[in-house]
Amino acid sequence: MSLLMPPEWAKHERTWLAFPAADYTQQEDAYLAWSEVANTAAEYEPVTVLVDPKEVQIAKKYLSEQIEIIICPLDDAWIRDFGATFVFDGQNLAAVNWVFNGWGSAQSAGFDVENDARVATFMANHVAAKLINSELVNEGGGIHTNGSGLLLATETVQLGIERNPDWTRLEVEAELNSKLGTEKVIWIRRGLTRDYETYGTKGHIDIVACFANESTLLVHDQQDESHPDYSVTHEVISRLEEQTDCRIVKVPAPKVLKDDLGFVDYSYINHYILNDAVLLCAFDDPNDQVAKGILEEVYPGREIRLIDARPIFDRGGGIHCITQQQPAV
Repeated sequence: MSLLMPPEWAKHERTWLAFPAADYTQQEDAYLAWSEVANTAAEYEPVTVLVDPKEVQIAKKYLSEQIEIIICPLDDAWIRDFGATFVFDGQNLAAVNWVFNGWGSAQSAGFDVENDARVATFMANHVAAKLINSELVNEGGGIHTNGSGLLLATETVQLGIERNPDWTRLEVEAELNSKLGTEKVIWIRRGLTRDYETYGTKGHIDIVACFANESTLLVHDQQDESHPDYSVTHEVISRLEEQTDCRIVKVPAPKVLKDDLGFVDYSYINHYILNDAVLLCAFDDPNDQVAKGILEEVYPGREIRLIDARPIFDRGGGIHCITQQQPAV
């Protein structure tokens, strides 16, 4: 068995989302935000949205008619994390099913993940992909590959005691490499500050850094010294420079620093690549256009579409967190 996770810019067969199902996402602004992502994506490629049985009528109200709706019991809406990680097994489609335990917090925080933990298998069965089960606790937002041997990950995620207390670093690296077809794991020590609050992911890479192509890394750059992520992002950049020869492009963080709960983790890194476009998180911020310009340079030939991601970030993630690509075979 030789598995390979293609890069996110490789041609897609479709995009997957999960319609909001948890209480904290069942508000008008969340319905509108999730649906805008789905409806915009559907302009460029097929889109399938998983919908909890209780939410079908609401979903039909917000989603365009061209979107495929599939009924599937859900606990939440972060399909990047609990959904299948699609890979190639030779010339065939396969789907990695990581162990999902609610970002290491389900037991301590007391929320349900039983439905979400079954979604990867559901997705694999729906598209007749070979199911590849892993014993590693992991989420899709915690990894990013260039499709040519390199993988980004965070020590406080895959190596954290809340997820994989009995695994060594070498064992984690071996499992990631075997399931994703990578050869080298590039580790950052930690993620953005807000991501360590009670319901955070404890450091997902997909708001910190990502590959834009085989040899280019985009990195979140907090430029305001009063924000705790100022020191975090400078350390991340330093760690990446030590471990790779990739070109590093700094993407300035939004100028807004706080919301009602404290320092924000708003990030342009959490974008989603479509076949002919990129969905970019927007925050009604002066740096929205700066980020758009950077993405236009690193993703030539793709239209950059800005979507207000504040309702998504208010609930713990961004556009990349609520989408999952299925590569074209």
